[in-house]
Amino acid sequence: MKKNICLLSTRKELEEQGLVDTKPYSVVSEIYIAMNRGVLDNVHIPHSDVYFVRAALEKRTGYYFPLDRVEAAMKAEGWKDRKGVHRYAN
Repeated sequence: MKKNICLLSTRKELEEQGLVDTKPYSVVSEIYIAMNRGVLDNVHIPHSDVYFVRAALEKRTGYYFPLDRVEAAMKAEGWKDRKGVHRYAN
């Protein structure tokens, strides 16, 4: 039976399985593939806020959450990935 990688896991468990640098926990490999193909604009790179929140969650809970789940939870709580001139406007 294959383990669902989206279940709560610690960083150590994911490292042992070789999943820390894979989607949904990392977008690095996806970025490298897109760069090689020349389609980097098609890759969603999470805002740095998502990484900071995930680090805080890991520190507090001990679990290493998938980036997409953290970002979805942040958006559900009202966070917006604003870019450009109006980034800090309410």
